[in-house]
Amino acid sequence: MNILDKLADLSREWAKREQETVSAEELREQAKALGKGNGEAFLSALKKPGISFICEIKKASPSKGLISPDFPYLKIAEAYEQAGADCISCLTEPEYFLGSDDIFREVREKVNLPMLRKDFTVCEYQLDQARVMGANAALLIVSLMDERTLAAYLEHCEELGIAALVETHDEEEIRTAVSAGAKIIGVNNRNLKDFSVDFGNAARLRDRIPPECIYVAESGVRTPEDVQRLRQIGADAALIGETLMRAEDPAETLKSLRRQ
Repeated sequence: MNILDKLADLSREWAKREQETVSAEELREQAKALGKGNGEAFLSALKKPGISFICEIKKASPSKGLISPDFPYLKIAEAYEQAGADCISCLTEPEYFLGSDDIFREVREKVNLPMLRKDFTVCEYQLDQARVMGANAALLIVSLMDERTLAAYLEHCEELGIAALVETHDEEEIRTAVSAGAKIIGVNNRNLKDFSVDFGNAARLRDRIPPECIYVAESGVRTPEDVQRLRQIGADAALIGETLMRAEDPAETLKSLRRQ
């Protein structure tokens, strides 16, 4: 079993345990009572001229292990905001990324930026959770679902008023995303089955993204030169995690990337 499948199985187990405390029906009612979320803020942030920066908060990863031992996530979130981040991506997966819903909620209270709840979505329960936590967007990974399921999750996001970043890795997955109605399509340079990184993946697949879709390049962005390459291929946004989390000064690193 590859890592992505393990993460999906863990997400199913986690969602099942969560429902022992708050049932799917209760959570759905909580989400409805809040009204529609502000997914438009996430969309608008990515539509700005030039490249938008989605800056990630994560303590660890399956491929790199512990990334940020101290993990002052609130200070990091504030630094991102002050340095000009357009959005924040916050990992909530607890096993491999050492994230949590509580971390997301605390960051949500601290910053005004649009926030992506980054987890391995395998059920609508998790989308309702995202809305209740105050997320502006949720992550949907095409390789974890068929087109019919993806379309249903996109429709549910629409009902909740949250945006969906639909993550792809190859041409076939992009076709699935487009056919299902994705408005924001990410191309991950990291293969989530073996966690190898090929920075050229985003460039090779750029022309497969329809012009009406927002295009996000994910993973592998390390230098100002990388940002320049993404600008040249017409990326709308870059999702950057490890580079910022490992930096001694995440704010200064982000500023240097934004200057290109």
